[in-house]
Amino acid sequence: MALVGATAERLKPVQQPLALVPAGSILVSDAVALLEDATGSGTVFVWGQATWSWDSSDPGARRLAAVQLVISDAADQRAVAGAFGVNETTVWRWRADYERGGIAALLAQQHGPKRPSKLTEDKRAEIVALRDEGKTLLQVAAAAGVSTDTVRRAATSTGEPVRVVATKESDLVALARPQERAVEREMARRGMLDEATPVITEGASLSFAGSLVILPALFATGLLEACASVYGAGRIVAGVRRAAFYGLHSLVLCVVFAALVGEPRAEGLTRVDPEAIGRLLGLDRAPEVNRLRFRMAELAGEQKSDELVMALAKRHIAAHPETVGLFYVDGHVRAYHGKKDLGKAHVARMRIAMPAEIDTWVTDSFGDGLLVWQSPPGASLAGELRIVTAKIRELLGDDARPTICFDRGGWSPKLFAELQGAGFHILTYRKAPRTLESRRAFSQKVFVDDLGHRHDYLLADRSVRVSYDAGRRRFACRQITRLDEVTGHQTEIITTREDPDPAPIAAVMFSRWREENFFKYMRAHFGLDALDAYETTPDDPERLVANPARKDADRVVREARAAIAAAQANEGRGSIKGQSVTSELVAAFADADAELEAREMNARVIPAKLPLVQVRPDAVRLGIERKRIMDAIRMATYNAESALARLIAPHYARAEDEARSLLREIFKSPADLEIDGETLQVRIDPLAAPRRTRALAALCEELTATETIYPGTNLTLVYSVKER
Repeated sequence: MALVGATAERLKPVQQPLALVPAGSILVSDAVALLEDATGSGTVFVWGQATWSWDSSDPGARRLAAVQLVISDAADQRAVAGAFGVNETTVWRWRADYERGGIAALLAQQHGPKRPSKLTEDKRAEIVALRDEGKTLLQVAAAAGVSTDTVRRAATSTGEPVRVVATKESDLVALARPQERAVEREMARRGMLDEATPVITEGASLSFAGSLVILPALFATGLLEACASVYGAGRIVAGVRRAAFYGLHSLVLCVVFAALVGEPRAEGLTRVDPEAIGRLLGLDRAPEVNRLRFRMAELAGEQKSDELVMALAKRHIAAHPETVGLFYVDGHVRAYHGKKDLGKAHVARMRIAMPAEIDTWVTDSFGDGLLVWQSPPGASLAGELRIVTAKIRELLGDDARPTICFDRGGWSPKLFAELQGAGFHILTYRKAPRTLESRRAFSQKVFVDDLGHRHDYLLADRSVRVSYDAGRRRFACRQITRLDEVTGHQTEIITTREDPDPAPIAAVMFSRWREENFFKYMRAHFGLDALDAYETTPDDPERLVANPARKDADRVVREARAAIAAAQANEGRGSIKGQSVTSELVAAFADADAELEAREMNARVIPAKLPLVQVRPDAVRLGIERKRIMDAIRMATYNAESALARLIAPHYARAEDEARSLLREIFKSPADLEIDGETLQVRIDPLAAPRRTRALAALCEELTATETIYPGTNLTLVYSVKER
């Protein structure tokens, strides 16, 4: 062993081997190394031999070297991409280009337009003249036949300040903290302040400041005006003027901004930066959860939520008269997961009956929220339609003849006759039984909706009479039937409208998904199912409900009938096999029939319904006032977001699918806030993709043209997009 060790010691090299590649090389694989200098010139070594090299002025040769390493299997694609400082997809694209077009395809390509620019001197002069007339960016682009980017370039080259893309360098403090308001808070505690005056925090990259784009659309809904008119700006509670740091406008806007950044529930304020929301309110911070709940409870104590909803509806109709010839009506079930004794309702989306409250919602033809109220337990949609017509008549006056659209839950020919007599058109699906139309009765109809979509229908159109009151009366109406050529299914629509073309009527009926989308979006993003308040009120003790004892007695009767039927079936099978019927069997059947008759008599003497207080003495209902105030604010916020989505649609190709997701990105974007004279400059950070940023720039131009004043100040909002 010692001899072996000595031999090994003599065989050790006396010096290290020479390096195969120069120092500073990047090892790509066991055989390949890459060396590049500061100018971008480089060499690839394979087993120490310089195999490819290039000059910094020849990027095509560098790409060829990377491609050849992958093609020759000298190194794998991921390692090559890492060494050359590019994405693996880029190396894959170089390989595809090389295989398609050889070395020429790897040469640097000219970027930008391949044709002469539209911005000639004559076109530049035309754009400048249009801008001098006071036209907006979009108006100039439309008149000159160029893009808004071209208008911006023309304005920049002539020295005109561009209002959409900000180029101003400022000394704004990044993430500036709001001004401390301790003195005003003390004044509010001493009863000397009705509401803190907004003070704008100037700063750069302020969180969530993009949410300020909602203000022009929110003011169009009349939310702040409606709240002030219903509850009063300088509020009086129990005969005493209410002093507070957070006034009515601050509370409402706090709920709005919190919803826009993804926290529509009151407790969500614990999950967002209070200073970020405070800057949007013009205050030092947002109210705490307990303070917001306390102030909302004060408002709820005035029992005016229905007035608030009606005030918002009136302002909505005044602002959008084109949308109120048609109303969609449906009920929404709010599931309850607490421990109180609430009545049950069927939750269709969960396919289960569980404790819940039911709200009836009315939306306009666009699916924007208009009216909402709490339905009594066990109420049917047919019964709620009478309330709908009374509220709509109050909003529209006696001369209007609107259309009410609802699903089969409101089926009642007797009610249809009442609504027609009251001056309303009805539009709903027909409830079975029905008679199928022959194939010859259908004809092709085409309709193009307000989004430009073409709808092709196979429709049959005829007059029908629907019986009611046990066939003693008939309701005359129109039936439009749609045929699905693939499945052969026929869908019948009942209406009193007399339009000569049935296609628009069918399109309106099939557009009930707009109200369904309203419910889905409000649940997901605006806390439609939020509890909002833990208060409960006693349920109506005299309301008649099913008697559990009668249910048990009816169940016993059903079980006895089933047992006798099974025994009779067995007797019949025994007779077929030749077995004789004994006197004992006859007596047993007689006893069973007597027992069944006794059970039926026992069930009949038990009342089917009892007052609620005898069945569920602890039954309650959820308090509605605070919930309804929050719902009214959320509904107005949703409507404002809908208005922005329609405003941005012409500027964004994928607006139909992504407008609201784009807006949510804008709401959560940081922005610079700066006071410039009598304007509040809101410069929003660019978005994730250039096409989305261009859409935002166009939206900023539209919103700036509204000349909206920030609430509580004399500052006009001016929106723009920051340069990257």
